[in-house]
Amino acid sequence: MTVPKEMPEKWARAGAPPSWSQKKPSWGTEEERRARANDREYNEKFQYASNCIKTSKYNILTFLPVNLFEQFQEVANTYFLFLLILQLIPQISSLSWFTTIVPLVLVLTITAVKDATDDYFRHKSDNQVNNRQSQVLINGILQQEQWMNVCVGDIIKLENNQFVAADLLLLSSSEPHGLCYIETAELDGETNMKVRQAIPVTSELGDISKLAKFDGEVICEPPNNKLDKFSGTLYWKENKFPLSNQNMLLRGCVLRNTEWCFGLVIFAGPDTKLMQNSGRTKFKRTSIDRLMNTLVLWIFGFLVCMGVILAIGNAIWEHEVGTRFQVYLPWDEAVDSAFFSGFLSFWSYIIILNTVVPISLYVRPKACSQDPCRWSISSPPCSPSLTSCPLCSVEVIRLGHSYFINWDKKMFCMKKRTPAEARTTTLNEELGQVEYIFSDKTGTLTQNIMVFNKCSINGRSYGDVFDVLGHKAELGERPEPVDFSFNPLADKKFLFWDPSLLEAVKMGDPPTHEFFRLLSLCHTVMSEEKDEGELYYKAQSPDEGALVTAARNFGFVFRSRTPKTITVHELGTAITYQLLAILDFNNIRKRMSVIVRNPEGKIRLYCKGADTILLDRLHHSTQELLNSTTDHLNEYAGEGLRTLVLAYKDLDEEYYEEWARRRLQASLAQDSREDRLASIYEEVESDMMLLGATAIEDKLQQGVPETIALLTLANIKIWVLTGDKQETAVNIGYSCKMLTDDMTEVFIVTGHTVLEVREELRKAREKMVDSSRTVGNGFTYQGKLSTSKLTSVLEAVAGEYALIINGHSLAHALEADMELEFLETACACKAVICCRVTPLQKAQVVELVKKYKKAVTLAIGDGANDVSMIKTAHIGVGISGQEGIQAVLASDYSFSQFKFLQRLLLVHGRWSYLRMCKFLCYFFYKNFAFTMVHFWFGFFCGFSAQTVYDQYFITLYNIVYTSLPVLAMGVFDQDVPEQRSMEYPKLYEPGQLNLLFNKREFFICIAQGIYTSVLMFFIPYGVFAEATRHDGTQLADYQSFAVTVATSLVIVVSVQIGLDTGYWTAINHFFIWGSLAVYFAILFAMHSNGLFDMFPNQFRFVGNAQNTLAQPTVWLTIMLTTAVCIMPVVAFRFLRLSLKPDLSDTVRYTQLVRKKQKAQHRCMRRVGRTGSRRSGYAFSHQEGFGELIMSGKNMRLSSLALSSFTTRSSSSWIESLRRKKSDSASSPGGGGADKPLKG
Repeated sequence: MTVPKEMPEKWARAGAPPSWSQKKPSWGTEEERRARANDREYNEKFQYASNCIKTSKYNILTFLPVNLFEQFQEVANTYFLFLLILQLIPQISSLSWFTTIVPLVLVLTITAVKDATDDYFRHKSDNQVNNRQSQVLINGILQQEQWMNVCVGDIIKLENNQFVAADLLLLSSSEPHGLCYIETAELDGETNMKVRQAIPVTSELGDISKLAKFDGEVICEPPNNKLDKFSGTLYWKENKFPLSNQNMLLRGCVLRNTEWCFGLVIFAGPDTKLMQNSGRTKFKRTSIDRLMNTLVLWIFGFLVCMGVILAIGNAIWEHEVGTRFQVYLPWDEAVDSAFFSGFLSFWSYIIILNTVVPISLYVRPKACSQDPCRWSISSPPCSPSLTSCPLCSVEVIRLGHSYFINWDKKMFCMKKRTPAEARTTTLNEELGQVEYIFSDKTGTLTQNIMVFNKCSINGRSYGDVFDVLGHKAELGERPEPVDFSFNPLADKKFLFWDPSLLEAVKMGDPPTHEFFRLLSLCHTVMSEEKDEGELYYKAQSPDEGALVTAARNFGFVFRSRTPKTITVHELGTAITYQLLAILDFNNIRKRMSVIVRNPEGKIRLYCKGADTILLDRLHHSTQELLNSTTDHLNEYAGEGLRTLVLAYKDLDEEYYEEWARRRLQASLAQDSREDRLASIYEEVESDMMLLGATAIEDKLQQGVPETIALLTLANIKIWVLTGDKQETAVNIGYSCKMLTDDMTEVFIVTGHTVLEVREELRKAREKMVDSSRTVGNGFTYQGKLSTSKLTSVLEAVAGEYALIINGHSLAHALEADMELEFLETACACKAVICCRVTPLQKAQVVELVKKYKKAVTLAIGDGANDVSMIKTAHIGVGISGQEGIQAVLASDYSFSQFKFLQRLLLVHGRWSYLRMCKFLCYFFYKNFAFTMVHFWFGFFCGFSAQTVYDQYFITLYNIVYTSLPVLAMGVFDQDVPEQRSMEYPKLYEPGQLNLLFNKREFFICIAQGIYTSVLMFFIPYGVFAEATRHDGTQLADYQSFAVTVATSLVIVVSVQIGLDTGYWTAINHFFIWGSLAVYFAILFAMHSNGLFDMFPNQFRFVGNAQNTLAQPTVWLTIMLTTAVCIMPVVAFRFLRLSLKPDLSDTVRYTQLVRKKQKAQHRCMRRVGRTGSRRSGYAFSHQEGFGELIMSGKNMRLSSLALSSFTTRSSSSWIESLRRKKSDSASSPGGGGADKPLKG
């Protein structure tokens, strides 16, 4: 970027980096941003983006060509366009062009209308936003300008409740010290207000005349999508001033509780951080999608093979037989040899047999650019194009499943008025295949409503209440809570049970006073006083709000703050502290500090943070106090409480001045600013004096233990990834039944080096294998085993184990040379808890399991620190809790309580997987049964590419005759009711093992379809060879044969879907029988006089359908064909139900038994005598109950009992499949062929 000539030299002398004078800006590739206030001419030289946004894709002129170009990028549409071109060649096609162009045009039109509608609303939204009015300072006068006309370098005036038009540097405001308050819900989902402030040098520029003369220049980072970071420098009046995110107002925010403010536009339009975050969505694809892509390629290869076989047959037939009929069946002019005839025949059969390729199921979602903050199920779905079977598309079924989730009243939270929401339509069936759940703790398993419970001050613990015998009193046995009536500013909702802490405050205990003084000063809470004495705290985290509220009730009331002061009422006396610095919290520091000067002029640093961080930064003189405080910390953590350590440090004036100077230099640095500041903070936060610790209670959400127990019975492994300390996480693990006293052993990994961690993991594996050997499983541990062998041994160990690992140990365990050892050990355990983990480590753990286990993973969390984990997992679930909705915005599914997860997986997920698998199996079956008839017919028509069916039947088969029944099954079918799905979680296992749709099931469906096609062709062919009409004439003719075969096909596939349907609704009945009725109506209409009169060249065979179906022989043929096609299926299913029932079959059987019992009990009650009660039981009891009881059929089977009941035949093979699957998945490269749905 070249320094403009107009740039004063004083700014260069003020410290502009030399590299800037050598860089040239260009929009999209700029390395830094320069913006000069009130100088549009200067800023226009850099050609920055305007503030006009455009999310629409088309206009009137470009819509048709661009939309068609986009649609024909889809494989499905291109494939059918290719077929259409082939059909337009007379020498090739034996089908009319409309058999392909009708569905193609239909799909293109529907998609174009949808895209046009979506784009119309985008245009409308863009115009609405771009035409908003804003007050812009131009030539010293405030003028109304549209947002689209705002430029970089303009000064804008905002008023209360207005949206911020662009990314602004806050210059001044109506509040003292340049403060202003904003709401960022549209940006990051957080509803609590945040404070921003102008730098002191511009905070006095509230007058328009002063602002008109302001000519400062900002040099800062280029446009990026980091919402929480900004680095820049303001050059003005021969000085430079550091700028941070606290000085910025971002587009999408709303000004609140501030009368007005002025800001300098830094980024506009597409350069704003809001628009930078509106990138393309990364689509997640299910294992069924990936398998489908493979199967479609296989089927296409099969189609080519059939075409080659028939083409060779044509060439041979033309050479051997066809040449004899050249006189009255001559070749076309273009055909000069039998070989060329075979070549043309190949393409003819590709056209005829193309329906064998289910191209409408080839799912390739189109990426769409949407605002991630506003995406919902109501947003325009990114759907694939639909082709040969539009109504039966996978996407239509998925959309239906998504709406079922949205409409589920049992997943609606009445307290928050929040429904469950499926934010994607592409992952529903994957919900039925989850094997690993990765969960956050705070706000996900717990309520994230923090309560100040206990504390340790100067070595003494407060919070417990003891009875007269010295025993700790339980909550129900405690006396009245502490009376805070002495404090008129106390929060009436705050409860504390130990009166000794209040006594220590009243008696003036110095450490206690200093403890609560720290809590009232060291925070970023904002205070609002609506009425006199009624304080409302707005905290960025529930923990911080709980600590400040505790200090408030014990007499240290935080009242107000300015950028440079904090006012606290200490036991009724108002004291104002000068705020010198805030050393803010982040995930790396895990602590925050403030440096204040008290009225006496004494400078002190107050710090609070995680014990693992703060205890290493204490002065050596606090060792004795440290020991007692550590004991209290362990006690609190053992009770599941969240702990923080408090410390302080006195600073002398000279040291502080020198430290503040170095801090200012670091804050002005353009490169590595954050690292330099972290080093400066690290220096001052050392040798601190320990004050004590706090313990905050975060209770479990309702239903968490039951949910975890149920998911565990479904063979889903749950890993908790939390930032809390080990003891807290372990206690929560016991509370939610992840950890139990019945476990064989709980392994704790706390090593600080690679060798220590490896050794601890090795010992854990040895113990698991040794215990299995002692139980008698026959395993022997021989030192080093291969990865696959060791994994199979570990996953078959007897007993239940749990693994707990700390963040520093996890960092070593995730290294490339140890990650497999960690994974093998963890996966052999029933429960895994990772403590003190960072957001990045959460994502790394999920990625590790995805990479090696080839299992479907689900991550669930509620905060911004869970976003990376949610995006990494196959399925991301967001909890709409207390920490905003950032996790929800990044998720695929969202709801308000963890307990709804069991219903999402065991009911909606299992049903979606079942329905999708049944839909796909039936779809392949009916298409092969329909198409392969042409293949067999080819051997009897001289391989001439003549079709069996009427061309209208070919067009309507997938669109009308068979689309709605399979759609109804795919949307509404269920094997067992939802109550049984929750009652018997073992029903979930087939999805985990991919039992319902895999390559084996695919080939079974294909074989059944081919078998049906053979009978469908050869039975009518054999009958028609000798059959006659009632008048003795020959029955066999082409059209009669076509009607017979087509009618047989429609009836057979309709009966088949009736057998496949497990849950009948009125819609199923209407669609199945309605489709049959529509078939016959269209059939008779196409052979009627009316259509012949209107279109004599198209409907020539008048009365053929009526004449054919009037023959008893035809109906007998249809009935015979139907019976022979269906009876083997019925027999096979009957035998399987009798000899080897699935768990779902057994559950349905128990349902029938229960219904029978209820009917018998009702009958028994009706027979009872009403006279004397003597011997009433003997007289009223009915025959048959003794046999029923002895048979055990009337006993309510628990989930485990039912599992064992059925697993005599089914569980054993499920377990063997699971072991086989784990063996193949254990090696990094293994498991490709046998696990088609994994990856």
